Amino acid sequence: MNANDFEKYDGLIFDCDGTLADSMPLHYVAWRVTLLRYGIEFTTERFYAMGGMPSASIVRILADEQKVVVDPPNVADEKEVAFTELIVQVQPKVDVCEIARAFHGKKPMAVASGSGRDIVQRQLDALGIADLFETIVASEDTELHKPEPDVFLEAASRLGVDPKRCVVFEDSPLGFQAAESAGMDWIDVR
Repeated sequence: MNANDFEKYDGLIFDCDGTLADSMPLHYVAWRVTLLRYGIEFTTERFYAMGGMPSASIVRILADEQKVVVDPPNVADEKEVAFTELIVQVQPKVDVCEIARAFHGKKPMAVASGSGRDIVQRQLDALGIADLFETIVASEDTELHKPEPDVFLEAASRLGVDPKRCVVFEDSPLGFQAAESAGMDWIDVR
């Protein structure tokens, strides 16, 4: 990937976890520590397959499948607290961050994530890239989440860019589906 590959787009939209931030291993540690307290198993394969889903939805699905009674929003909050303690260890996905830096001030750019705003903001701050983006669309900004297109459509709307003129940088199959449903091109950054 190089900056010239994206000249044809009017807007660039970036996922956060696994795309701008190499945070997925840290998220998995936080998930394992939290869910094991409740007797809920979460394999690495399943974790990556559910990338982009809000935390409470993940808890609800896993608890239902494993017949464990929990309060999904509270367990999700515990997981986010555990992850917050690890954010200082987050590293950038250098190639993707370089693209964002190359287009800063040249094209409208947004972060569109299935994570909550506080978690996204803390990661962008830790990476020193928060000021590169005009807007952040987080899990609390849309009713429907990846694989639904809402997060990307909201980002395009906030940027004032036609969705068909946007490209999405993503690392998860749910995110790829969401971008396609939004009528946007997408780049697999894995």
